[in-house]
Amino acid sequence: MLRHTYEGQDCSLARSLEVIGERWTLLIIRSALLGTTRFDGFLSHLDIARNVLSSRLNRLVEHGILERVPYQDKPVRHEYRLTPVGRDLTGAVVALMQWGDRNLPQQLGPPRRADHLGCVGTIQVELRCTHCGRAVHDEEVDVRRIR
Repeated sequence: MLRHTYEGQDCSLARSLEVIGERWTLLIIRSALLGTTRFDGFLSHLDIARNVLSSRLNRLVEHGILERVPYQDKPVRHEYRLTPVGRDLTGAVVALMQWGDRNLPQQLGPPRRADHLGCVGTIQVELRCTHCGRAVHDEEVDVRRIR
């Protein structure tokens, strides 16, 4: 969570960063995409303090990215499942992962890849024009204010 507010700014990226821009938050989302659902599972996959994890999970639930679902009655225990809003972050997380693989490579190569379930292919995030359908390269993109 950023300390600065973006009052007076009309920026989708700034609004997104207010919710998911903190380091631990993105790593929790990555772990959820990898199948982690329980508090102890997040603790074991991330080197994160319990109170920080609890705070970040609550914030993700508050913003509708995760939902708390009971899996045990006595005592009551919950797991955290991605909502459709959370699943919608798949492209952003994979894009960041692939950017890191290209620009911050490790000697042993990428530690993960995104596979297409039910197929032998891998996923590649790309930019595509909604008008002509053609794949667009970075240098062909013009981000402009529209209001």
